[in-house]
Amino acid sequence: MSKCVGILTSGGDNPGLNAAIRGLGKAGIDAYNMQIIGFRDGFRGIANNRYIRLDEMSLSGILTVGGTILGTSRDKPHRMPFGDKELDMTDVIVENYHKNHLDVLVCIGGGGTQKNAFRLMKKGLNIITLPKTIDNDVAQTDVTFGFDTALGIATEAIDRLHSTAHSHHRIIVVEIMGHRAGWLALGAGIAGGADVILIPEIPYDVTKIAEAIVARRRKGKHFSIVAVAEGAMSIEESQVLRQIEENKKDSKKKDDKKNATDELKKFYENHTGNTYRLAQHLQKLTVLESRVTILGYIQRGGTPSAVDRLLATRLGSACAKLIHEGVSGVMVASHGKNSVPVPLEEVAGNRKIVPLDHEWIYTARMLETNLGD
Repeated sequence: MSKCVGILTSGGDNPGLNAAIRGLGKAGIDAYNMQIIGFRDGFRGIANNRYIRLDEMSLSGILTVGGTILGTSRDKPHRMPFGDKELDMTDVIVENYHKNHLDVLVCIGGGGTQKNAFRLMKKGLNIITLPKTIDNDVAQTDVTFGFDTALGIATEAIDRLHSTAHSHHRIIVVEIMGHRAGWLALGAGIAGGADVILIPEIPYDVTKIAEAIVARRRKGKHFSIVAVAEGAMSIEESQVLRQIEENKKDSKKKDDKKNATDELKKFYENHTGNTYRLAQHLQKLTVLESRVTILGYIQRGGTPSAVDRLLATRLGSACAKLIHEGVSGVMVASHGKNSVPVPLEEVAGNRKIVPLDHEWIYTARMLETNLGD
């Protein structure tokens, strides 16, 4: 009997999502005679039982299209907003899974999606996930699709900013996406020739950054490009964050854990706008005019690169094969040239950050790029 497969895309939109849907759908239909349905707007779609049938026609022409034809949201199954309330829709999702006679639900998304999918797996559903995010921070996979496209966009932005920085003898601070991991800022910073690269994994000392910029000026280089991940923070901020996280981890009582969670949320809210404060501080310390460019959502929009199309298609078709073989409870990961199933419990709740001994870090230091430390 043919298998019925549900697909949803969750979290932020991402280049390569449609390529993954197409890869899974075409391989599932053509090679294994599967029935494919796509749920609208992430986990909310399966909670509301809103779906479309995916066939050859609906999958045609989407390979090069950015975003996702299914729509997406950041809704969590166990905390889904409805008006001014948050409801646990997990049991409803389980009911709709069975109502639609699904053999497996494929959840395509980043770190949050992996955790939410794992929760559904523990409820007894057959789950497979695919790793997407421009941040490249999903654990247990070499790379996530969407990263290569965003890397190219961020690098091109830095290339373009060089001309205005040079012409006006300015410090240009360019903010690149990456709340918890610095892969994108580090890669784009190296590829774009940034003079300073700041990432969440290496807390920075603003005085050392200023000293490096002043040293460049003494050598006759009257401009500097600072590539900063949105989650980069000073040494002082990182110490505060570490204490909050330790308090949350050590909390035994429910109220104490909630207070720590609220404190953590407030910390990140206060961190918003940090790039502007950094630019102002550098301007004061160096007496060089500073300007800020925030790339924002432009980094994850538009046509996916050939690398991301290939990766997403490869993982999608590998997913169809695993479904045919009766495999579930895994994420389809990229390991070298191979697509391999990794137990979902090894992925959910973990994050792949930049190791301090990573080759990209070593490369940046060899080029005398200042990393804020």
